[in-house]
Amino acid sequence: MTREQRRLKRQFESIEKLHPSLQGPVRSLQNNRWRLVRIPLGILFILGGVLSILPFLGIWMLPLGFLLLAIDLPFLQPTVNAIVIRSRRRIAIWRRWWRERRKS
Repeated sequence: MTREQRRLKRQFESIEKLHPSLQGPVRSLQNNRWRLVRIPLGILFILGGVLSILPFLGIWMLPLGFLLLAIDLPFLQPTVNAIVIRSRRRIAIWRRWWRERRKS
């Protein structure tokens, strides 16, 4: 397993920790048997993220779609890993700032 694959696996594990109810589906989608499902599902999630102006679709679908595609397309792994890690850090900083602002 390469460094990028390990990083990608950690990103999926962080999603599982954040949302325990997604643990089963996330783990099963990572299985190689689901490759024919992952690629179209990833593309659909990306398209849904682009169409996030619709009520049931959202920007949350973009990173999930790219994560699913990165499992099967190794050239996406470094970029997707970097973006997801950077985004998670920014969200954590923003949440801390928001909590501090609300306390004052």
